[in-house]
Amino acid sequence: MKEKLAIVAIGGNALNKPKESPTAENIFKNLEFTSKCLVSFVRKNYKIVITHGNGPQVGNILVQQEVAKDIIPPFPLDVNGAMTQGYLGYMIAQSLKNTLSSEGIKKDVACVVTQVLVDKNDQAFHNPSKPIGPFYSKSEAESLTIEKGWNMIEDAGRGYRRVVPSPIPLDIIEIEAIKKLIKNETIIIAAGGGGIPVIKENNQIKGIEGVIDKDRASALLAIKLDADELIILTAVEKVYINYNKPNQQAISSMTVEEAKRYINEGHFSKGSMLPKIEACIEFVEHTGRSALITDLQTLEEALEGKTGTVITK
Repeated sequence: MKEKLAIVAIGGNALNKPKESPTAENIFKNLEFTSKCLVSFVRKNYKIVITHGNGPQVGNILVQQEVAKDIIPPFPLDVNGAMTQGYLGYMIAQSLKNTLSSEGIKKDVACVVTQVLVDKNDQAFHNPSKPIGPFYSKSEAESLTIEKGWNMIEDAGRGYRRVVPSPIPLDIIEIEAIKKLIKNETIIIAAGGGGIPVIKENNQIKGIEGVIDKDRASALLAIKLDADELIILTAVEKVYINYNKPNQQAISSMTVEEAKRYINEGHFSKGSMLPKIEACIEFVEHTGRSALITDLQTLEEALEGKTGTVITK
């Protein structure tokens, strides 16, 4: 069977469960299960590049730095994003390597701290929209807006979160290095948290404060790598329309045209499913290949076409 290349975007539940303390011990515990699920790709003859979110983790670092700001000056957002790529990449790589070894599978696993090119004139820098960090009550959000000047929004019925600029990803700086690692059969963790946003000035790379959407970056990576599939793992087995309403309906498959209609009808929340659907549309339109949205628990069945939501041209 011919090897297929899949870009696999793992969601926040793969790292931290809702309302769970964001300790290193809890992340490692969750990654044990995540890694066992990801081994399904190796068994089914896939090459994979893993991406992951970092919104809560960046937010937690910002809180830590705010508390210690009088002792150690806070770092800019791009550097904090690099921190989360490093430590989450380490944790994912170690967990996955241990799982592979326990099953007798010899595979190298490597994390590539990834820079992603954006346009310094992107309108996102004037209109912050990407949620990061913990959830707050309405009164807490109002206080933080006054005290810290943060932009706060209500996030998909889960509470209020800080929002920061989320520019559109244009290119992957380390794309050639990633291609070489794929060629050498290495499982890669890349573009963590959407990658570190950078701009080019006088042919020099320079970081800029923002958080790129992980799903958009995953789609760009899949397009640049000419991947066979884009697979987004989230908290639900299938995509729903009329979600959490009496008439909610699971969707097993949809075309790009149908997905766009559902978006226009307002079925997908900005803070949760909408960026995933948009990323799948972008990948399918550019490649003509399919994208899949499902959860970790049913991943193996989804890879066999038994569940999940498939987006096609």
